Amino acid sequence: MATRTPNTNTRTEHRLEALEIKASYADDLLDRLNQIVYRQQQQIEQLSRELSLLRQQTQDPSSGPSFRSLRDDLPPHY
Repeated sequence: MATRTPNTNTRTEHRLEALEIKASYADDLLDRLNQIVYRQQQQIEQLSRELSLLRQQTQDPSSGPSFRSLRDDLPPHY
């Protein structure tokens, strides 16, 4: 059975430490991406509500500001 030399142990420890650092960065990145996705979902939901309101206002002119035709602004002699 082969015994590990101190050099091999040191190399293994360095590799393990490098992997732990990479895993830490990956966890941090994952957390930041989750926050971004959450904020984007909130924005999508807000925009969907605003779009629904705008659609409702264009279908039902009495519920929102009235849209006038340009012909309404023509002087009477036309």
